[in-house]
Amino acid sequence: MSFCSYYDAHVCHSCRWIDYHYAEQLKLKSDHLHALLNRYQPQEWLKPATSPLRGFRNKAKMVATPTLEGIVLGLSEEVSLIECPLYDISMQKVLHTTQEWLRELGVKGYDIRLRKGELKYVLLTRSKSNGSMMLRFVLRSHGIIARLENGLEDLMKRAPEVTVVTVNIQPVHMAILEGDEEIFLSEHRRLEERFNGIPLYIRPKSFFQTNPEVAEKLYHTAAAWVAEIKPARLWDLFCGVGGFALHCATAEREIVGIEIEPEAIECACDSAAQLEMKNIRFESLDAASFGANSGEKPDAVIVNPPRRGLGEQLCKWLEKVSPEHLIYSSCNATTLAKDLERLSSYEIRKVQLFDMFPHTEHYEVLVELIRKS
Repeated sequence: MSFCSYYDAHVCHSCRWIDYHYAEQLKLKSDHLHALLNRYQPQEWLKPATSPLRGFRNKAKMVATPTLEGIVLGLSEEVSLIECPLYDISMQKVLHTTQEWLRELGVKGYDIRLRKGELKYVLLTRSKSNGSMMLRFVLRSHGIIARLENGLEDLMKRAPEVTVVTVNIQPVHMAILEGDEEIFLSEHRRLEERFNGIPLYIRPKSFFQTNPEVAEKLYHTAAAWVAEIKPARLWDLFCGVGGFALHCATAEREIVGIEIEPEAIECACDSAAQLEMKNIRFESLDAASFGANSGEKPDAVIVNPPRRGLGEQLCKWLEKVSPEHLIYSSCNATTLAKDLERLSSYEIRKVQLFDMFPHTEHYEVLVELIRKS
């Protein structure tokens, strides 16, 4: 028996390794990473960074399923997941309260088969540093926004941790989590988080790591590696809300952060302004476009691409620009290994696994690359 009743009842299989001893989980992940990277002969393998086993996730994604009793928040089947042990107790309580509130309002969940109903998903994000939360309702149309607005004061009294509430409009009958239009129902528009004393902001569409405790370790480690190599000019590609760049900032170092999502760049700029950092700038650009058009050359580059990796175009550009150091943060070691084949001018100095996703086969890995002599 595991510590999750959903897994033991065979209604949720997201955490496929939850009944493995944690040491076994880490060994399986480490073995997988070694199998992919051993041929590159890393100079140093660092000990994996571990995670709490419960209550470590800061984001819940709930399907709003219509049933005879009212909306159920959980899986696409009629299975509630509001007591998932990956969320801490405060998130579980808010999900309970939200489900009850939606039922009282008579909000109908979206029926995929009949293509009826309004509410598709409920998304909840929590700040670890202060406990405040952001609640997002993904709707098919604008039809019930007024109903949600009318009941909002009651919800926020019952769940005072919720400070940001939004509606996202996703009208397409497809398995797409969110649409382009975001409507704020609350006065507050973002959450504040703090990692290692650095203020970071979370807005509805900005990417943010889902395991805050491990993310803190990841950023701290990257900053330590950058401090060792002492680059005068550093670029952070796929910078998100600026986690890596802000952790690596000094009064002397020139830093540029690049991210395609404008909301994330707005958050990064606000953090830099709060910290009074003068030598750091963030731009909302596609990383590939920035790479192709920039005439400057950095001493070091940090990359944190999505699961698909950097790809051929960006790797070719990095080979051409040829910074002395690359620090690559990857959530998919398989695509990382493919990119390392393309980055043939570099060798691996350090590798460290960060267990961002316990009870699954997934993990984050940080690699320091140095240009070959």
